Amino acid sequence: MNQKAKSRREFITSTAALGIAGAIGSGYLLASCNSRKSVYEAPVFPSIAPDGPPLKAGLIGCGGRGTGAAINFLNAGPNLEITALGDMFQHRIDGCRESLKKAHNVEIPDQNCFIGFDAYKRVIDSGADVILCATPPHFRPAHFEAAVQARKHCFLEKPVGVDPVGVRSVMASGKMAASAGLTVVGGTQGRYTDNNIQTLAMIRNGAIGDLISANAYRLQGRIWHTNRQAGWSDMEAMMRDWINWNWLSGDYITEMHIHRIDHVNWFFGKFPERAIALGGRLHRPTGDQYDFFSLDFIFDDKKRFQSMSRQIDGCDNVWDMMIFGARGYTNGTDRIYDYDDNLIWQYQYPLGEDGQPTNRVAIPGTDQEMICLVNAIRTNTPINDTQEIASSTLTCIMGRESAYTGRWVTWDDMMNSGQRLGPTEYKWGPVDLKAEHPVPGTPVTT
Repeated sequence: MNQKAKSRREFITSTAALGIAGAIGSGYLLASCNSRKSVYEAPVFPSIAPDGPPLKAGLIGCGGRGTGAAINFLNAGPNLEITALGDMFQHRIDGCRESLKKAHNVEIPDQNCFIGFDAYKRVIDSGADVILCATPPHFRPAHFEAAVQARKHCFLEKPVGVDPVGVRSVMASGKMAASAGLTVVGGTQGRYTDNNIQTLAMIRNGAIGDLISANAYRLQGRIWHTNRQAGWSDMEAMMRDWINWNWLSGDYITEMHIHRIDHVNWFFGKFPERAIALGGRLHRPTGDQYDFFSLDFIFDDKKRFQSMSRQIDGCDNVWDMMIFGARGYTNGTDRIYDYDDNLIWQYQYPLGEDGQPTNRVAIPGTDQEMICLVNAIRTNTPINDTQEIASSTLTCIMGRESAYTGRWVTWDDMMNSGQRLGPTEYKWGPVDLKAEHPVPGTPVTT
């Protein structure tokens, strides 16, 4: 980023402007800061990317999130273009083109729309400067590697793989991208959202003392599914129902709960070294995944992080997170409390037309990601999120594999595992995979 981080004086001034000094007391804040060797300086992100020569992006994966990413890219600043689209299905290309036309009056010519398993290669070869990778995550490692070899800047939607082999490939490609001076932005959103960033700054500067533990929850209703239709091959049925197949999505703990898991990893500044977990399947009508997980992650210093996730209708939904320190706790997004449940700091959201806080940040994380990506490219100050998003993906996989097996799984297990999910050849037709979900433990015999 070309934005210089705030100085210590500017940080204290800005926190006072946010009401931190009033909520906590300037003495408390300064004492917390002074008790540490240095003050954590939160990054200051630009609100819009600078102008420059036309910057062309190609989109691989034209579903809802991919289309959203393309619109976020166009929102980022002036002189930005989406010039190529690739997907497995024509209807997704058509829907994406319609959305781009409606949102930004952008029209993608037929000759720049590519269908099939090799569509990613044609998008990369189309003359685009930036590749937006938003297919089902199974394909992310190969697509990213090809983009980096072609010296393209990249946006990687989360997660970045479904198995240890794939994630380690992404890590290697990320190092190659760094050596080539390419910018790579990860799609976990939270690391680019101002309320989270300011909360992290408070925590890093001692607002709740040393971190002790965390709880993360994503308890929600069931996700969409697509029933197999007459005439569909195994591959087509799986691809259309991709979010319910482990080899394509990584199970929902990886595909969705990564947001919360990444958030905790980010605040602790490291990744768990092992996990023990349980999970199961009760209601999911297609695929081979679980409906629920409960995990206990353990860091190298024995601190623990508990995670719960569920996708079942008719239950109470909880999307929450609590990070506990020696002197208080935070929800990780906009509030800090002491252990008497007194609110000692709250993020100040922008005011709406009625003069009341909106409970929304000025720039959504999905837009801020792209602003930072474009800014980094145009100011020749590369940023690279690869290792962070890859490590959080592998954390999710570590937890998933513990639940599937009923055994402890370690980070070293993941870094040495030869597990690769999915077929070795991509083509329409039969797939030698069955809808059998894992059952841990030893069967009871009579």
